[in-house]
Amino acid sequence: MIIYRNTSTDPYFNMAAEQYLLDTAASPCAMLWRNSRAVVIGKNQNAEEQIDLAFCKAHGIVPVRRLTGGGAVFHDLGNVNFTFIAIGDAKKLDFAAFSKPITDALAKLGVKCRLSGRNDIVVDTEDGERKISGEAQCVYEAGGTKKVLHHGTLLFSADMSLLSGALLTDPEKMVSKGVKSVASRVVNIKDLIDTDLDVSGFLAFLEQSLAEEWGADPVGFSEADAAAVRKLADEKYATDGWLFGRYTRSASVKRKRFPFGTVEAALETSGGVIADIRFTGDFFGVKDVSLLSRSLIGTRLDEAGLAQALSCVGDYIHGARPGDITDLLLS
Repeated sequence: MIIYRNTSTDPYFNMAAEQYLLDTAASPCAMLWRNSRAVVIGKNQNAEEQIDLAFCKAHGIVPVRRLTGGGAVFHDLGNVNFTFIAIGDAKKLDFAAFSKPITDALAKLGVKCRLSGRNDIVVDTEDGERKISGEAQCVYEAGGTKKVLHHGTLLFSADMSLLSGALLTDPEKMVSKGVKSVASRVVNIKDLIDTDLDVSGFLAFLEQSLAEEWGADPVGFSEADAAAVRKLADEKYATDGWLFGRYTRSASVKRKRFPFGTVEAALETSGGVIADIRFTGDFFGVKDVSLLSRSLIGTRLDEAGLAQALSCVGDYIHGARPGDITDLLLS
C-alpha cells in the first residue's frame, strides 16, 4: 500500500489527482487531502438541480463533478477527505471493507461510529443519529486493468451555514431520512472529541493511523506527477463541459426516490419507442449509466420491451430491479 501526501487544497487538482492515481497506480494506494470551499456532485447528478450556483459564486465556493455516483457534498478546509484505490475487478459495491480503516482510526479518538444506510458513517447523539462522513465508490478501468475507487469526506470543523446554502436539498430525501434539513443531519467530529486537536492535527493523526496499519511511509507527488495532474485538472475537471455535460432539462422528466437513491429519467420518445433517455440522480453503479441509456434507445416503451432491456439494470443503478425502472418510465 502506498500513501500519498497531497497538500493541495484546489478542488480541481484534487479531483484530477484521484483520476491520475486510477490511471497510473500499479498497486493499492491511499490519499488524504482537503479542499478549499467546494460543492462536489456525483457523476450522475445534474449540477443545476443540485447546486445553488448564485450562492456558490457569492461565497467563493467551487462547483466540481467527481468520478463516483452518490449525492452532492460540501467541502471546506474543515473537511478531511480520504481516497482508497484497490486493484482488481469488483462485481458489486462494498463500502464496509473500505470504511473500516476510518472507523477504526476514529475509535482511537473515542468516536463511536458505524456505517449506516447506503454510504454514511454516523454517530448516535442525544439528538439522534448524525452523519460525520459520506462515502462513494466506483469501478474504473485503465489500460485493461480494473480498479475500485472508494472515497469519502469527514466533517471535522466544517462551516455548517455554508453547507446548507450551497446545496439544493431534495425534499423527498429529507423526508425519507426523517429530518428537516441538511444541517440537522450532520455533526462535526471536533464537537465529539475532548481534545484541542485542530483539522491539520486530525489529518496528521489519520495519516499516522493508516501508516501504522499498512506499514507504509507517506510519499509526495513528484514534479512530473503534479504537472500531469494539473494538466488533467485544467483540461477536464475545471471545464463547464465536465461540470454540466449532457445533464440538461428535458420536456418529459420522470423522477422517483427509491431506497437505493433518487432516479430521474429525461425521456424522449417517437412512435412509442425510446428516442433518447438520460438518467441522473444520487445512485451508485458498477457500470457507467450512460451505457444503459444508449442500450435503451430503440426500445419499445412498454412493459415487455423494458423488462428485457433492463434485465441488467442493477449493474448501472446499484440496488435497482428491472421492475423499479420499468414502473418509473411508464408512470
